[in-house]
Amino acid sequence: MSSPVDLFASVGACYTERAALAVAGPDAEAFLQGQLSQDVAGLAGGQSAWSLILQPQGRVDALVRVTRQGADRFVLDTDGPLDEVVARLKRFMLRTDVALAPLEWRCIAVRGPGAEDVSVSGEVVGPVPTGGIDVLGPAPAVSGDVARIDPETLEAHRIRCGFPRMGADIDHRTIPAEAEVVPFTVSFAKGCFTGQELVARMDSRSGGAPRYLRLLTMQGRVGLSTGDPITGDGGAEVGAVTSTAWDAVSGATVALGYIKRAVEMPAAVRVAGHPARAGAVPR
Repeated sequence: MSSPVDLFASVGACYTERAALAVAGPDAEAFLQGQLSQDVAGLAGGQSAWSLILQPQGRVDALVRVTRQGADRFVLDTDGPLDEVVARLKRFMLRTDVALAPLEWRCIAVRGPGAEDVSVSGEVVGPVPTGGIDVLGPAPAVSGDVARIDPETLEAHRIRCGFPRMGADIDHRTIPAEAEVVPFTVSFAKGCFTGQELVARMDSRSGGAPRYLRLLTMQGRVGLSTGDPITGDGGAEVGAVTSTAWDAVSGATVALGYIKRAVEMPAAVRVAGHPARAGAVPR
C-alpha cells in the first residue's frame, strides 16, 4: 500500500467537482461588476479572482471564482449548484445584454508546494487562496509525474486549510465575515455591488460576527456527521460541525464548524462527545 501524500510537503492532483458558467456579451463586465464582490473590471485576460455573489441583505448565495477570458467573456466556477447561481444572476439581468451558458467542463485540483509550476493544460488555470491551482476545461490535463491522490486526501487538505465548501460550510444563511472569506473575496475599492452594505459594516466592526468558522482536530478516526454539536466548558453547546474528513497523514480526524465568538481560540472542546482542539482557520 502506498504512503498517503502530504499535500503540505509534496504535490498531488485529483479530479474534483466544480461547475462552470460562461458569462458573455457587451454588458458582461458591467453586469458582473455590480453583482460580484470582487473587482471584475480590474481583471486582465486569463486572470482569476475569488468572489462572492450575495443576497441584497448581504448573506451568501455563492462562493465563486471569476476568470476573464476576453473583453466581453468571463467564466464563473463553483463547487455549489450551478442552477442556483444562474437563477440568482438572472434575477438582476433586466435590460442587460448578457448570455449565461453552462459549460461541460471538468476540474483537476493540484495542491502542494510548487503546484503553480506543474505543467498543465486547460481553459482556466485558477489559483486557490490556500495554495495550489485548479485546472478547468473540456479535457484538463496535468503532468504525468504528479502523484494522484484520492478525494478523501483532497478533502482532508481542504479542511486543514480552512477553505469552506458551498452547501456545507457556506449556505444562504452565511454572513461572509463569519466564514473568514472576506480578505480574498471582497474589494472595498471597486464601488457598489449587491450586498455591499452588510459586508462593509461587518468589516468595520472587529470581532462583530456572532460566530466564526473554526478548524477542529481529533486524534484517531472519529465518526462525525454534519450538524454534530460542539460543546465547551460545562457542556454548553457552542457550535456545530459543517464538514469532516479522515486525515491519514496526521492520523487525525479533522473538521470545520462554526463556534460562537465568545469562545477564545485555541480552545479545548468536545465534538459529539469526543475531545477536540479548536483553532482559527489558517489565513
